This record gives sequence, structure tokens and C-alpha cells, in this order.
Amino acid sequence: LETFIWPAFIEEDHLRVFAFTLLMGAMVEVIRRSGGMHGIVTLLTPIAQNRRGGQLITWMLGLIIFFDDYANTLLLGTTMRPLCDRLKISREKLAYIVDSTAAPVAGLAIVSTWIAGEIDYINTGFSGLTFSGPTPHGFEVFIATIPYRFYVLWSLLLVPLIALTNRDFGPMLAAERRALKIDNIPDSSGENSPGIVPASTTPQRWTDAIIPVVITVGVILWLLMVTGQAALNEDPGTPNTWVNLFGAGNAYIALLYGSLAGLLTALILVVVGRSLTLAEAQQAAMDGARLMLPALAILLLAWSLSKVTSEEYLSTGLIVGEVMKQLLLPQWMPTLVFVLAGIISFCTGTSWGTMGILMPLVIQTTHQLLAGETCVVSADHPILIASIGSVLAGAIFGDHCSPISDTTILSSQASGCAHIAHVRTQLPYAFVAAIIAITCGTIPIGFGFSILSTMLLGPVVLLTTLYLIGRKVE
Repeated sequence: LETFIWPAFIEEDHLRVFAFTLLMGAMVEVIRRSGGMHGIVTLLTPIAQNRRGGQLITWMLGLIIFFDDYANTLLLGTTMRPLCDRLKISREKLAYIVDSTAAPVAGLAIVSTWIAGEIDYINTGFSGLTFSGPTPHGFEVFIATIPYRFYVLWSLLLVPLIALTNRDFGPMLAAERRALKIDNIPDSSGENSPGIVPASTTPQRWTDAIIPVVITVGVILWLLMVTGQAALNEDPGTPNTWVNLFGAGNAYIALLYGSLAGLLTALILVVVGRSLTLAEAQQAAMDGARLMLPALAILLLAWSLSKVTSEEYLSTGLIVGEVMKQLLLPQWMPTLVFVLAGIISFCTGTSWGTMGILMPLVIQTTHQLLAGETCVVSADHPILIASIGSVLAGAIFGDHCSPISDTTILSSQASGCAHIAHVRTQLPYAFVAAIIAITCGTIPIGFGFSILSTMLLGPVVLLTTLYLIGRKVE
């Protein structure tokens, strides 16, 4: 308690991460309870006139609601269920789309309830390591890993490809064909998710959701530029480019005050617009913050575990790195990390916990492997960046496959789908995206292929695979 947990709790940047996460949870719940998210859905759903359009609109809404995976899951499942029933889209397909746009989108977004934790896991891993150049900030590395998160990117791409080609495979194909034969699927919207759908008297204005998010993003970007410029002014030798400007910015301060500005904006909008009373808005904010407490507990324990495995105590990264030098070439590290993260996430049901356990260990081990080859390691080495991206992507892969994952359970519950039916129909799609992520992503990157070549190869193989193993639903 005194050596590991308490120091991790009172560290200044960690407190900012706690505050940001609580504020984001509060803002999301205020927006949800005011009907703002439902306003977005209501605005876009009339565009869907057939099965293809229904699937694409659900996917697009999943991309738009990027700031929290729970909000994404619960909102899309409950609000899109009647539309999907009318268009004869199976509940299994709805649950799959909802699950595929929850954690992947929140994990990629630069404004979400995930980003502060992801950045801090990266910073923790880089702590104490030496590089040929300056040690980058976690936010800069986070942005750099986005193209290397092959599973996340291609699982997101697989959804619209399936919709556009009208092809499915495995148990999902049977579920879709079965849905086409049912004339009337009983609507059970909200029966499994009480309190998710706002009252009929709530105005449900889409502006109540869009404006706070725009304010949040705007303030974060502005503060990144302000703090980045201040840092560059102290180091005249660094070129004043956009990359250096944002990389030098203080992401913790930017995220904290951006989320505060967003929450205050949301409160003002819903109270002045009479979507909620002041007391209702305050209660919504408190409930939203309370929902973030389990995530904060995972963060705190992950930080503590990172210190336990640091060079000061167990030196786990150094020991594993020395062992891996004898057993593994650095080229295989991104692939091994992706598989390992997937297994841990599947067994534990938590992508957050997996990231917290693996991120510091993977960064230290990869640094050891690369240093063994070159003696000088660059912080932007493709294998290092790909290994970090593999932690983030593999954790989400395992989360998608795990029947005990919170987002998997919520996706099936909110979509009105039997839980095991959702797991069974989603598994083949997750494995296809994962296999292509390995064969066209992590392995080529490890052996020196450019990121551009993998970005071109992956979608082509994904589409080809869909045509080879998929069958027309209608």
C-alpha cells in the first residue's frame, strides 16, 4: 500500500487522469440522459431504407459516438433495434456492429474515456529507458501507433464491407437468413436496459451532444498548442513544426481542462434548454462519474503493478528481454505481443487490464531486444511502435472474443440478442480480422515492410477473403 499503491495514486499526472476520466464519464451521462445522443440517431436513421443502409448507418453512428464504449454500446443497441427489426437485420448482426464500433472506436479516438489511460500506460513503459533521440511523450506515441493497430482498423473496415457486399459467413449467415424469413420480430427495446431510453417528454436535441464534444475537442487542441509552444520556446533547437508542437504539448492538462469545458457546456445546454432540471443534470453527472470508478481501480492497480515490475524492484522487463534475446528475433515481437494480449484479454475479459499489465513490460522487452541488435534504439523504430500498437489492438481482439467481456455482454444485452449467440456469430469475424492483421500487418512490419504497403495489402486481402468465404444473404 505504501510503496506501490499510494505513490501511484498521488502522482500529479495520475490525478489529472483520474479527474479527466471522471469528467468524461459525467459529460457522457449528461448528454445521454438529456436525449442528445438519441437526437443524433433520430437525425440519421431516416437515411436507412434497406438492409445495406441500416447496417451502414449503425456503423456510422458507432463512429460518431466515439467518446465512450459503454455509451456507444448501450445507445446503439437500444435505439437501432426497432430499425434493424423493420429492415430484417438479425439481432446477432446488430450486436456484432455495436461491439465492433465500441472499444475499437473509443480506443482510437483522441477524445474518449480511454485515451488518458492509454497514454499513461505508454509513458510508464518509456520511463527510465534511453533512446538515440529524445524520449517522446505518450500522446505522440499514441498517435504514431494508430496505423499499426491492424486488428482494430480492419475489424472496423470489415463491417461496411459486409454491408456493401451483402455477404456473410459462418453462424452469422444462418442468423441473417433466418431473420429474413421472420415477418415480425417482437420489439423489446429497453426491456433489458432500463433507463437507457430517455423519457418521451425529453426534447432529444442533437445539438446537446455535438456542441459539448466540439468544445471538448477544441479546448484540448488549443491547450496542446499552447503548452507545446511554451515547451518549444524553452528548447530553441527544436523545429517549430506541427508534429513537434503537438508532441511537446502537455496532454494531461489539455485532456483535463477540455473535459471540464465539455461538461460545463453540456450542463449549461441541458439546463437552459430544459432538457433536464439542474438537479437531474447534477445527478446524471454524478452517476456518470460513478460508472468510471471500476476503470479507475484498474488504472491504479496497473500503475502499481508497473512499479513492482520496474528496474527498481523486480526488473521484469530486463529479465524477460534477456530471455527473449535467446529465443526470439525482434522481427517477431509485434506478432507475439498481439497474440499474447489477445489471450490475456480473452481470459480476463478486460482490455484495460490487459493494456495495464502488458504495456510497460512490452516496451521494456522490445527495447532490450532492439538494443541487443543495434545498441542504439530510436523511439520511432517501427518494431517498437508496432509492438505498442499490438498491445492496444490485441487487447481489443481478446475483448471481442471473450464471453466475459463487459462490452460483449452489454452489446448482446442492449441489442436484445442471446449472449452466446452473439459470441458465436462474432467469433469468426474477429478471427478473420485477426489472422489478416497478423499475416498482412504485424509479420510484414517486423520484417521491414513499410506501413503504407501493409495499409494497401490488408484491405485487399480482407475484401478477397470476404468474397471467397462469404455468401450472399439474399
